[in-house]
Amino acid sequence: MTEPGRHIPAPSRDGRHERGLLARKWAYLLGGIGYVPLTHSRFETELTALLDVVCAEIHESGQEHSPSLEAEGARLVELNCASGQALTVTMGILGKGLLTLPEFQPAGEFAERVVGVLGELAAGMLVAAQGATLAQQETLKLSLLKAVRDAKYELRTAQARFDEVALSSASGILVADLDGTLVTVNAAAGVMLGHAPDQLTGRDLFELVHPDYTPVLREDYRALLAGKVERIKQSQRLLHRDGEPVSVSLTASLLRGAGGEPSHFVTVLEDGTELLLLQNEINRQALHDVLTGLPNRQCFGTRMETSLGRADPELGVTLLRLELDSFAVVRNGLGERVADQLLVTVAQRLKSVLAGEKALLARFDGAEFAVLVENAPDTPDPVRLVHELRQELAEPTYVDGHGLALSVSVGVVNRPAQDREAADLLRESHQALRRAKANGHGQWELSHPEQNRLDRETDALAAVMPGAFEHGDVRARYRPLVRLADGAVHGMEVLLGWDPPGVGALSDRSCRRLAEATGLMLPLGEWLLSTGCRQVGWWRQRLDRDLRLLISLSPHQAADTDLLTRVVGVLEETRFPAERLLVELPMSALSADLGETRDNLRALADLGVRLVISVGGLGEGALAVVADLPVHGVRLDGGLLDGSAPDSPVAGLLRELPGLAHRAGAEVIVDGLATAGRARFWQAAGAELALGDHCGAPCGPDELAAAIDDFGWRTT
Repeated sequence: MTEPGRHIPAPSRDGRHERGLLARKWAYLLGGIGYVPLTHSRFETELTALLDVVCAEIHESGQEHSPSLEAEGARLVELNCASGQALTVTMGILGKGLLTLPEFQPAGEFAERVVGVLGELAAGMLVAAQGATLAQQETLKLSLLKAVRDAKYELRTAQARFDEVALSSASGILVADLDGTLVTVNAAAGVMLGHAPDQLTGRDLFELVHPDYTPVLREDYRALLAGKVERIKQSQRLLHRDGEPVSVSLTASLLRGAGGEPSHFVTVLEDGTELLLLQNEINRQALHDVLTGLPNRQCFGTRMETSLGRADPELGVTLLRLELDSFAVVRNGLGERVADQLLVTVAQRLKSVLAGEKALLARFDGAEFAVLVENAPDTPDPVRLVHELRQELAEPTYVDGHGLALSVSVGVVNRPAQDREAADLLRESHQALRRAKANGHGQWELSHPEQNRLDRETDALAAVMPGAFEHGDVRARYRPLVRLADGAVHGMEVLLGWDPPGVGALSDRSCRRLAEATGLMLPLGEWLLSTGCRQVGWWRQRLDRDLRLLISLSPHQAADTDLLTRVVGVLEETRFPAERLLVELPMSALSADLGETRDNLRALADLGVRLVISVGGLGEGALAVVADLPVHGVRLDGGLLDGSAPDSPVAGLLRELPGLAHRAGAEVIVDGLATAGRARFWQAAGAELALGDHCGAPCGPDELAAAIDDFGWRTT
């Protein structure tokens, strides 16, 4: 917030960069103290502008006093950055950081100005904070006065409201004192019993109950009065004026006085006939989808058990799980009403296809449907049945003038054993549907017992992995990054490792796939970076060498809006040099994302982190990425050479890859290097660095330290 019309001297290009780094660090530290009502990038922009004002004041110190610093202090208060800790951080980071800026050199000449300007900024923060506190106190005072006034008003009107509700309610209301004498009866209760309300006042409540039920009801009211139950709710039979029984639903509770002591019984009566009809409708709605009228998941599961029991033992049943592909596109693009009408149309078309079959059709959640067919001799086989369903749904339907047709993914369980549980078959159909969707739109998959078993095991591992991480069972593993020219150790790659009981050691790729399935990869990736920085930092001190650390990011991590904050936090905590960190991500992450991922990579490069792109080969697309981003290295798959002779066309093409990377300004890391012969091939092709079993297999830090001692690996 700057003073209107005021000129703020712009720093030099180098000075602007230094200011930006100081503002970024200031924003990161303040953002970790408390809630800031801005996104991190917007907060950083605010602090950059504020820092410009502070620098301008330092340059103009000694001139006429300007209120701009007081305004900027007030802005910090608005951003919730006025606590004692926030003030300490602000004074500390600016007190040290400003005197390191190129524009304030030599520092001795500007020290007094910096102190004075920071004092004015702190004073502005304190004045604004005091004003905010006084405003809050005044607001609280007014709120308390209003609450007292409202409470008095509510007390006066409470009785009037109760009387109005009791008189106008469609439910019968009987208020009796503790011995059962009726003191208030509303019109609805009189209608149910055939009496005028004043004819019932003063009578014993239990005289209105059918004699067969009176003793039990008396005992229930005694239990209510004794506090053994909080409420009575039961079907009951009362007596009409003409002596006929009246079926009602009776609910009774206690009214209590100001001291909490019981004062009256309140009994509410509902007409039993209407209530039964209502209950039946509620039960129907609880078991059916309101939009399409089809059975819902609960109803489908219940009926499925019956169908499995009565199905032909030889022909069995066929279970299909269907989901409309890209349904969210219709809902988001054309609105909920159009999307709902599309679902209704889909339900009608599914019914038409299955009209000749003994089939149960249901709608589950969203755009997902289920079909259970009790097979007959003329029932189509699954291939034909799926084809008919997809063909019918592929015909466009018109909603509000829009021609809509979506493909459908299908999972099929065909003729399972008759003794199978419905819940198991539903789970298998869902697994088959997941596999179909993983293959793209419009695909279908048949359930396979072995594949289902593998899917369940994978899902089980993904589900328990967070607990294993919490207990320290997920560990960091390392393998050396070796320079091909002389075999020297250039750095270490940090990988994930986990040995689940009964499964064995899982590779880094398997661990990452499991972590991505549950969203664990973001915290796990931050922990892996921190662990790797500490370990490689320890090796750097022990060996007195500048070892690099190489770590891979998944596409999800690369697009994380908090990636920069995570990396900066780890680097500052571990004191690991940013220029010694190599961050690698696959080409697919850049192909699928053109926004947040690229912004993150550029921000990391600005910190000094070196970027590595993992590619299967270097074509025009890869070269464009390398040229467009500040990429330091390219990782190639050394396995591409497996099975190829040195003079083969494949080997000839691979020899060209390092040169392409070099022309784009990147060095080459070859992964999967298994033999000395392959090392010589890639060295001759121009690759600089290598990973693989030939260089050293992944292992724990203790094993790697022992290998360094035993074999005397040379380090750069």
